[in-house]
Amino acid sequence: MKLVTKFGLAAKSENELRGLLREVFNELARSEYGSHESWNALASIEVIQNEIASRYMTFRLDLPKCSMFTD
Repeated sequence: MKLVTKFGLAAKSENELRGLLREVFNELARSEYGSHESWNALASIEVIQNEIASRYMTFRLDLPKCSMFTD
């Protein structure tokens, strides 16, 4: 399995990222424990999850503040 990089994920939509995450997870499940493929899959899963999380956090931080919850 080829390692997924942050650069390679930049142009993908959230749905594409989630689909890729599923594919890589399945690849991890098929790989032999401790193999080069399993390490690449684990690293790729981390990169994909971080990309999804960073987009979510950016979206959440850009939301307007609700006056009901401010002092």
